[in-house]
Amino acid sequence: MKTKLLAFLLMFALFMPTYAFADAAEGETIITLGENLTAQQKQQVLDEMKAPKDAQTITVSNAEEHKYLDKYVPVAQIGTKAISSSMITYTKKGSGLVVQTHNISWVTDAMYTNALITAGVKDANIYITAPFQVSGTAALTGLMKAYETAANQPIPEEVKQVANQEMVTTAKLGDQIGSDKAVQLITKVKEEIAKNPPKTTEDLRTLIKKLADELGITLTDEQLNNLVTLFDKMKNLNIDWNQVSSQLNKAKDQVSAFLQSDKGQSFLDQLKGIFASFIDFIKSLFK
Repeated sequence: MKTKLLAFLLMFALFMPTYAFADAAEGETIITLGENLTAQQKQQVLDEMKAPKDAQTITVSNAEEHKYLDKYVPVAQIGTKAISSSMITYTKKGSGLVVQTHNISWVTDAMYTNALITAGVKDANIYITAPFQVSGTAALTGLMKAYETAANQPIPEEVKQVANQEMVTTAKLGDQIGSDKAVQLITKVKEEIAKNPPKTTEDLRTLIKKLADELGITLTDEQLNNLVTLFDKMKNLNIDWNQVSSQLNKAKDQVSAFLQSDKGQSFLDQLKGIFASFIDFIKSLFK
């Protein structure tokens, strides 16, 4: 079964500050299933997930997908059927998010994780799949719905919109400059906002351009404007940015521990030559 590698990279998302939501119960599992799956397809994804028989199941409709994606994704890309499915299992407090995907062709694990934490989801193992290749844009809708059910508290609509906008903006930018570079840039912007929030939109624009230059990324006016719009919305959502430093330190500790472990070293050895330059970048973030 194909899953995206570099699970430790998902700690990128810990850079993202969050609203304070009630914690879901540790060990609770919720399944989200696309409404238009056939009976055979439902069983296929449940078997693939190794879903517990007693897990709560939520259905996600195509109308719900369009509600949060129509502003950011062409209608044809969303389609007329809800197919993406997921399983979320809540883990102990402070464990962070781990995301794995199968048959997801556009949205990466790191993109999901960042968007989920923007929406307030934390401390969970998440598996996202479909019976055939899909872009993966719709899965976020189901996962937010599952979290609302588990925490028994709604996620504000404006937060859901920003989470979806973040996911799509990052994926589109990844198409143009590469997914790794897109995640790097957005992560760097988050770090700087956490340290010293820009006071004006122009300050934010200057910051994004500066960080892009440092990473060797040349942004078009459209790309820059899209990023400014995204981060401007985040900046104005009354997010508790004081949480960023502690989450970043946790990420450093977890990644450093993984890289120094036998398992981490074995993992890196397997990737040498293929992801060598990317691994060097990951290491540099946590020195």
